[in-house]
Amino acid sequence: MKIPSAIWTLLIGIVLTLTSLWYGQNHGLLPVAASDEASLVDGLFNTMMTVSTGIFLIVECVLIYSVVKYRRRAGDNEDGPPIEGNIPLEILWTAIPAIIVIGISVYSFDVYNNMGGFDPHSAHAAPMMEDAMSMPGTAMAATLDDAPATQRSPIQISQLDPGSEAVVNPNELIINVAGLQYAWLFTYPDTGVTTGELHLPIGKTVEINLTANDVIHAFWIPEFRLKQDAIPGRETSLRFTPRIPGDYQLICAELCGPYHGVMKSQVVVETQEAFDQWMQEQLVASKDVPNQAVAMNSQEMTADEFLAPYTKDMGIHSEILHQIK
Repeated sequence: MKIPSAIWTLLIGIVLTLTSLWYGQNHGLLPVAASDEASLVDGLFNTMMTVSTGIFLIVECVLIYSVVKYRRRAGDNEDGPPIEGNIPLEILWTAIPAIIVIGISVYSFDVYNNMGGFDPHSAHAAPMMEDAMSMPGTAMAATLDDAPATQRSPIQISQLDPGSEAVVNPNELIINVAGLQYAWLFTYPDTGVTTGELHLPIGKTVEINLTANDVIHAFWIPEFRLKQDAIPGRETSLRFTPRIPGDYQLICAELCGPYHGVMKSQVVVETQEAFDQWMQEQLVASKDVPNQAVAMNSQEMTADEFLAPYTKDMGIHSEILHQIK
């Protein structure tokens, strides 16, 4: 019994659809989703993977079918029949990609908006600021600043409106992040602690105020599905909620110089109790800095000798010290 071509087309379409849906949800290409926002990005990625797999299979099947059916046969030296065009077919293969692109664009817009992309509180198009154009090493100098923590305010508040008071949400953790060749420095405004390792409590919304001291860097934590450029003279903001405890890597994803490949920092997601204990340890350690600064002057220590123990603990390589003088 000869099966009509329409039935074959329907069966092949069902198989391709089921295959695309299965692979789009089971590709295993993404790392663990360690933040609340990661599920939004994963949903978009899985949708694009499903559509891409379907298109790939359709194109390859048509190519294989055409190669087999319309291959040149022995003794056939004639040209094929002339084809002037097929307007309905041309409209179809133009309309379908257009619908797919528009659908993915709307979906992407929604994901970006849900992640805070269009929230004025975390706008990505913040104005240029002179303070952010400071010379490399300014962020490092914050470790020697003995101003009381209560006098410190989030960078975005103090720079946009120095006369205003910072409004702090107790359910949010604000961290100022500065990228410089070739390290990341993290300042917790509530306590004044500056470190080269990013510690985050589980389940607490984090607001990152991001800038760069020298060239463009990129703040990228694959497990959080976050990647944002750090631009000199411009502050950008990211908001996310870490959800799975563990150690992750913050990677610079923008070529920033000869040592770009080593510009990585440790990200530690831990319980609130462990985070508070770590913060207390940093506060205790920072109290010794002014005394050691006096000792450095009395012993005529060089800046490299004084900073070496701290930069080693912060994961900063020795060559960076020459970049921040």
